[in-house]
Amino acid sequence: MRVAYVRVSTVEQNEARQTEALQKHDIEKWYIEKVSAKDTNRPKLQEMLDFVRQGDTIYIHDFSRLARSTKDLLEIVELLNEKGVRLISNKENVDSNTPTGKLMLTMIGAIAEFERQNLLERQREGIAIAKQQGKYRGGQVKQIDPEMWDKAYQEYMSRKINKKEMAEKLHISRPTLDKLIREHEAQAAAQ
Repeated sequence: MRVAYVRVSTVEQNEARQTEALQKHDIEKWYIEKVSAKDTNRPKLQEMLDFVRQGDTIYIHDFSRLARSTKDLLEIVELLNEKGVRLISNKENVDSNTPTGKLMLTMIGAIAEFERQNLLERQREGIAIAKQQGKYRGGQVKQIDPEMWDKAYQEYMSRKINKKEMAEKLHISRPTLDKLIREHEAQAAAQ
């Protein structure tokens, strides 16, 4: 599916310049919002990220419409890569399916991976200290009824529900749901 994300910072601003530039892509679903990009907690952005599936393509006018900070942009690009979603930016002329686009996104991904590894190393050091002090117990594993999981997963894959609704049905957090979906899809691919 061809999806467009269009954002302007205020209600007074007009998104016509962006929508006009993206018309040539025969967009099937539009996500338009008038809100600051100070963070990624934007309703239409989150709705779009929940909606897209492997094989979909997201079109944006430029990277600043998607994110204002490098950190936020890297997190969004990493999420799209994990989901197998193609990203095309008009202004920067970046297409994640072209060699140049892949190079650009690989560089962005490498920076994100570097940051992630540093974070994990600091986390491990902190956990080791907490264990020495007897303050660390670790996370508790949530058990989900397999029948309930299968039903919710099928509804998610058929786009009847989004990730937020699926997490609520299963009474788990979004990060836990993302981990369970990755594990489920890895198991399915291995069979």
